[in-house]
Formats: sequence, C-alpha cells, structure tokens
Amino acid sequence: QVQLVESGGGLVQPGGSLRLSCAASGFTFSSYFMGWFRQAPGKQRELVAVIGSGSSANYGDSVKGRFTVSRDNAKNMVYLQMNSLKPEDTAVYYCHARWFLGKENYWGQGTQVTVSS
Repeated sequence: QVQLVESGGGLVQPGGSLRLSCAASGFTFSSYFMGWFRQAPGKQRELVAVIGSGSSANYGDSVKGRFTVSRDNAKNMVYLQMNSLKPEDTAVYYCHARWFLGKENYWGQGTQVTVSS
C-alpha cells in the first residue's frame, strides 16, 4: 500500500535549522511531484515547496531563500532543509505526492516542527 512517512521534526530555536525527510513506498515515485505542506493551528494548510522529477522546484513566498526541497529517486526519498527558522514556521509539516498526469495524490501523517526559544 502507499505510504509516506515523515521524520525529522522537533523543537528548534529561532534561527536554527532542521531537515525533514519523507520515505515513500507503494507507488512509482519518479512519476510524482513531491511536495511539503504545512498547517499551523487555526490556519489553512499551505504549500511550502514542491519538486518535479528532476531538481525544478517551487516554494511558498514565506520560505523562499530559507528552505530547500530535494529528492532522491533512487531511494524514494524527499527532503526539506529548513534554515533560519522563525516562530511563524511552527506547524505540522506534511509530505505530499501528486501524479504528473492526473489527480491521484497521497499524504503523509505529518511531523511537528516547533520554533521557539
């Protein structure tokens, strides 16, 4: 069955860094856009970053220049390197997969990131 399993979340001080990982299985990873979304309490889920089959990526305005998304198609992994973290980055971060050619998509269970001193 399809699985997206996030890891790497936690508590970090403002200005710090974290690296999230997402392990994918059960689908043809290289045929999917892979992305990260986040949802803070009381707010809508928002796009953080999305990456195509290669290295072409798009980012939400609030994270541009601070976050970097990457993928390893050989390992079925996608990563989110988060630098210069701010308290407003506090949220549950979700891994997402969407098929290149249609609407088929999957979500991970989420991992909590808390930025606080």
